[in-house]
Amino acid sequence: MNASNVFETVCLAFADPAFYPHPVSGVERLDTHISAVFLTGRWVYKLKKSVDFGFLDFRTLEARKYFCEMEILLNRRLSQDIYDSAVPVYMDADGRISLEPKGNVVEYAVRMKQLSDERCMASMLLDDRVSADQLADLGKYLADFYARSERNPEIDAFGSIEKVGFNVEENFQQVAPYVEGLLNPHRWEHICKTSRTFLRDRGNLFQKRIYAGRICDGHGDLRTEHVYFQDGIQILDCIEFNDRFRYGDVAVDLAFLHMDMEYREYSEKSQELLCAYVDQADDPQLYAVLDFYSAYRAVVRLKVSCFTLDGLNPEATALMRKAISRYQDLAYEYALRFSRPTLWVFCGLPATGKSSLAQEVQSILDITWLQSDKIRRQELSQAPDITVYGQGIYRPESRDLIYRRLLEEAGKCLKSGKSVIVDATFSKSRWRENALRIADDCESDILFVECRCSEDEIVNRLRQREITQGLSDARLQHLPDMIREFEPMETIEEQYRITIDAQGAVSQTVHQIVAQGYDRKCARIKQPIKNPA
Repeated sequence: MNASNVFETVCLAFADPAFYPHPVSGVERLDTHISAVFLTGRWVYKLKKSVDFGFLDFRTLEARKYFCEMEILLNRRLSQDIYDSAVPVYMDADGRISLEPKGNVVEYAVRMKQLSDERCMASMLLDDRVSADQLADLGKYLADFYARSERNPEIDAFGSIEKVGFNVEENFQQVAPYVEGLLNPHRWEHICKTSRTFLRDRGNLFQKRIYAGRICDGHGDLRTEHVYFQDGIQILDCIEFNDRFRYGDVAVDLAFLHMDMEYREYSEKSQELLCAYVDQADDPQLYAVLDFYSAYRAVVRLKVSCFTLDGLNPEATALMRKAISRYQDLAYEYALRFSRPTLWVFCGLPATGKSSLAQEVQSILDITWLQSDKIRRQELSQAPDITVYGQGIYRPESRDLIYRRLLEEAGKCLKSGKSVIVDATFSKSRWRENALRIADDCESDILFVECRCSEDEIVNRLRQREITQGLSDARLQHLPDMIREFEPMETIEEQYRITIDAQGAVSQTVHQIVAQGYDRKCARIKQPIKNPA
């Protein structure tokens, strides 16, 4: 009996409720391209098909046994008391299939506890049964998992531009035959072009992720249908058959879950989950690579959907085409976000922590940081007179010059496609309007980050400056005039600004800034309707 016939004989046996040595409530068979799964009510049995797709090879019994054992070992990292064992399947001399040790072993099956469909995250989202606490718990759970996951130099290599680029290009090549007739070619071209540009220009960012220890042995297929809220949190079905699909930045794992939630139109809930992860893992830099990896994951799902089109009935084909279109729209939306530079305007009264926070965000996002105080030193050589407010190098025409130079430099960055931070008081509406104009002229995004502190805290910080030398010339005697001349920020539309209480811990404040900045950008670039020029 050849391997194909043996497998079908085994499946016929597993389909019979009388086959099992335990009570069953019925038997349901589910098939994927690599496995046949039998649900019995109490236990699930998963058989691996004798197939070779290049990225996996299950053709030998030894390979199927090995990968059954690997599936159990790897999935136990993210679940508790779910994965039982790799059970041998026997065939006796008369060709009867049994789980009892009679005859020769002809197959192996992963046996695991059957979880309730009602506790699956995908189902719970659909019924609006996933609470904010559960999302927060999941974010923390994943952060803790990644913190203890295996790391080594070999795994680190999968976070490099070379490895990431290989995976990205492999997707593009495999999708290429389906572009004509299935995809919007203009959007597809934009996804490919911007992904390659991001890899070319952001090499330092990928290296920072490696140095920060963000590359590990992850899950590889983290989607809502693999997450269960039952007896705690259970996450199933990680990729066991190819290390390359499991190794990588934690962001590429989280991007899959994020993309899947957005595909199902639960963007706000995904943001809650990501915020919980970032706080627990102290990883705000996630947001710097999230859209790039989300586009990559959307293309992966698009590719798989294209592969499954053959042999479907007309109704199923129509649904699959709809899914393909949706995945492309998502990938395009992500590409617009990560390819569109942002002008970050850190503003507010002196001693509110603008520069400290701007420096942290600059380091996290790996972008340029321009300070008005530095430009002032470069442009105006005379020593500052800080005895009288608004005189010398701080007279109105000099201040206008500095803001003009500051925004000119920012414009150069934006025109080259790179995000930039400008750090200055921006007390006058006209300077803010100029920043808006620069961003618009450069077809860039913009976000004003107004840093605030209580007046008592500002006073304390300014007193400290009397004994600690720094770039800023602002002193305590200037504060009343600075407060008086600071024009309200409300002239800037709310979608373009966030207000930060800068008296808390710097790390938590930075998390808020980066997360809110990402949220604002997502809200502005949603469901784009026109093709890029």
